[in-house]
Amino acid sequence: MPLPIRVAEAPNGALTYAIPLPPERLPPVAPRQLLAAWELAREAADRQQWGKPRRLLFPRAEGEPMELAIADRDAAAWAEAIDSAVGLDTIGGLSLCLRLLALVEILGRAPWLTALFAVTRQGIDLHPALLSAAAAMPLDGGARFDETGLRRLLSRPLPAGGASSLGRIA
Repeated sequence: MPLPIRVAEAPNGALTYAIPLPPERLPPVAPRQLLAAWELAREAADRQQWGKPRRLLFPRAEGEPMELAIADRDAAAWAEAIDSAVGLDTIGGLSLCLRLLALVEILGRAPWLTALFAVTRQGIDLHPALLSAAAAMPLDGGARFDETGLRRLLSRPLPAGGASSLGRIA
């Protein structure tokens, strides 16, 4: 039986999600789902469909919940797109959204990843190994990817093939 996520809407429209498990226990997703989610999210941001602010509350062993705010307008647009398509009130939808946001975040802070993606006029091309790692790797307690763990996971030799081996993301 799926674990329920309780959602409450504040008078100002902000949404609060009470999630029954911590980010590090969210399940993996399929790489193709992550790629499709990226495309949906980019389209929503291009249309300037800014989503409502969201507050995610995760349980902690210490008792006080860990709070994650999705208030940046681009992140809110991406969350809105995933919510509309899959539902952030499901564990699978929430895992997909957080992996997508974690992927964007780590691409911005880990310069060594530049060899695994290319920015083109058509969008962003991601290497399949990076997509697969982001889909499968556990999130950390802050709903991010551990850079050291990701580097270790991706340290195996990557298949040759240049741009033809990259996944197109509009």
